[in-house]
Amino acid sequence: MPPQRTAISSRMIKGPSEGPSKGGDPGAVGRAVADIIAAVRARGDEAVRQYSERFDHWAPASFRLTQDEIAGAVARVPEQVLADIRFVQQQVRTMAERQLASLTEFEIETLPGVHLGQKNIPISASAAYVPGGRYPMLASAHMTIVTAKVAGVARVAAATPPMDGAIPDTTVAGMALAGADEIYILGGVQAIAALAVGTNSIPKVDLIAGPGNGFVAEAKRQLYGEVGIDLLAGPTEILIVADDRADPFLTAVDLLSQAEHGPDSPAVLITTSEELGRAVLAHVDALLPLLPTHDNAGPAWRDHGEIHVVATLSDAYALADDFAFEHVQIFTREPREALETMRHYGALFLGEGTCVPYGDKTIGTNHVLPTRGNARHSGGLWVGKFLRTVTYQEVTDRQASSRLAEVTGRAARVEHFEGHARSADARLAKYRGEAFDWVSAAGQHWH
Repeated sequence: MPPQRTAISSRMIKGPSEGPSKGGDPGAVGRAVADIIAAVRARGDEAVRQYSERFDHWAPASFRLTQDEIAGAVARVPEQVLADIRFVQQQVRTMAERQLASLTEFEIETLPGVHLGQKNIPISASAAYVPGGRYPMLASAHMTIVTAKVAGVARVAAATPPMDGAIPDTTVAGMALAGADEIYILGGVQAIAALAVGTNSIPKVDLIAGPGNGFVAEAKRQLYGEVGIDLLAGPTEILIVADDRADPFLTAVDLLSQAEHGPDSPAVLITTSEELGRAVLAHVDALLPLLPTHDNAGPAWRDHGEIHVVATLSDAYALADDFAFEHVQIFTREPREALETMRHYGALFLGEGTCVPYGDKTIGTNHVLPTRGNARHSGGLWVGKFLRTVTYQEVTDRQASSRLAEVTGRAARVEHFEGHARSADARLAKYRGEAFDWVSAAGQHWH
């Protein structure tokens, strides 16, 4: 939760649990991750194999799949699943292509003979990490690989852990159909470290994208700078703003749809109607025992679930902005008011016709989004993350260069950067024949 809130008056009819802290050593994850990264850096493939065997009981001759292995995995996936993958990837591709089209390259002439420009250059190599385990995140393949390929990334390496000691066919199919150039069955910190620093068998990349558990997130944090990352994501979050016309059953179902991600996933309702809030609370209590993932959703709702009642929708939007959650759904008479009013969210879902699972799985907007209040300063993964917006300049007129040199020399000396000033002086000496003692002392003469 955000450490501070604006002075919005609300009454909480369901708050987070105030039970005892789980305890534990908060630095243990960081130290364990640092040890694995250091080992991969020092011993390369040997260390990768050691940790993969230790954590995933997986040590094949090669972590990278051959084309025949990929084709075999795709062939084992039911045709309906493949059709669904293709449908979803087309939605993601359409959105990413429109994002790319919105990015403009340009060149302008700011002074006679002074040309300034901007270009968007794809990064050379990216990695897509797709979590596995109990909840294999197939959708992450679409979000991280399709988007990178639309951006023009030449090499996309995809990695996912094995599932029960075998190749996860459906995830591999998603990676292949998305356009991955390399697919590795390798998970956890050892995968992130190998892709970031490089080994003999796994060339390094320039950026790593994709969600993961706390160890994966910590590995990305420690390696950031040596490699680019999409963002540092925490537990997934959902917040719903609702008025008295909202459907309490749909509201309860949608809150639990994200609570099932894990026992630390916050789910919050802000409503102008106490009647609705209490109805939602009753539905959640009734629905939880029926949910197959209640072992996750139950603790999440108990420990991190909240229902706030506020006086007006303006108060509701302001309080929602304070939370700055990853996902925000709007169940009001005029949901598009939130589009104009709210500022802090990862993704906004307007009206009951859509929901966070659409964004997670199918609709086309990217599901890699900021959490833990980071929506105040960061957006989610998009095609621009795989591009570098760079600038260039050219001066073809000597008179213009001399004018710039005059100002540059003075500006540099104000800051005591004599070397900078002399770069400008040299052009004045060459282009306008101006005399400088230091140029004469160097024995340089232009004719």
